[in-house]
Amino acid sequence: MPPSVSAFQAAYIGIEVLIALVSVPGNVLVIWAVKVNQALRDATFCFIVSLAVADVAVGALVIPLAILINIGPQTYFHTCLMVACPVLILTQSSILALLAIAVDRYLRVKIPLRYKTVVTPRRAAVAIAGCWILSFVVGLTPMFGWNNLSVVEREWAANGSTGELVIKCEFEKVISMEYMVYFNFFVWVLPPLLLMVLIYLEVFYLIRKQLNKKVSASSGDPQKYYGKELKIAKSLALILFLFALSWLPLHILNCITLFCPSCHKPSILTYIAIFLTHGNSAMNPIVYAFRIQKFRVTFLKIWNDHFRCQPTPPVDEDLPEERPDD
Repeated sequence: MPPSVSAFQAAYIGIEVLIALVSVPGNVLVIWAVKVNQALRDATFCFIVSLAVADVAVGALVIPLAILINIGPQTYFHTCLMVACPVLILTQSSILALLAIAVDRYLRVKIPLRYKTVVTPRRAAVAIAGCWILSFVVGLTPMFGWNNLSVVEREWAANGSTGELVIKCEFEKVISMEYMVYFNFFVWVLPPLLLMVLIYLEVFYLIRKQLNKKVSASSGDPQKYYGKELKIAKSLALILFLFALSWLPLHILNCITLFCPSCHKPSILTYIAIFLTHGNSAMNPIVYAFRIQKFRVTFLKIWNDHFRCQPTPPVDEDLPEERPDD
């Protein structure tokens, strides 16, 4: 008999479904926009597509699995482990995509004349593939043995249970907090976030320096070139800020769980932290729509062409990156 769902769980499921219904179409729209608009085909937007793919998977895969774990079905240990690992893979993919975007924007302002020879489509594709491979390695590490199997087995034996190991599927029951804090957070989340902050600070410094010196760095007006770079860098730094704001609370709670086992964590805080992490996947398309004009215009064109059946003129590929008053 399936476990019953309480009113609180029903509210949780409702919020998760709402997040998924915003995240999946929004990020599909991002991928669609890059496909139809040639002006969105440079390396930065390829990395944005990789980020959008991870966010689509959060809405289509991770949220349903999170709902399943919240209900708490009885499963085999490794079945539960497989249910818990996708969120680790997709989180790591998002972090590495954000890091790739930051490095790309740095190269655009550091070596503008050589940028297109250094950051080629082939190298961008290799970087994206490398990010995903590394994400799978990091996210699947619990499947390779760094998990709570030995702890659960001891509890199973202490209770006098026999037969195959069956547990109530919960994230913290199968995923080791040592893995989540020492390996996942201290190695693969916090250092990349700090590195990205430093990169964006350097990007803003270089742009301001060039705008003040008015040194020509492209075939066009340097003021226009670096002005556009400044605006797009602000938008992408906002994406990074929202990611950190969404994910750090849950990692801080994990640190409390590991370093202060006796400390009481109100369940409502855990739920809010989970909502923030899942909700982050729905934020990026909204930021693109309001902050980057090429995305905004392309979104409207897709809407008019395919949903309102009112074809619009072709997208102007020379549109400025942002609104002048952004």
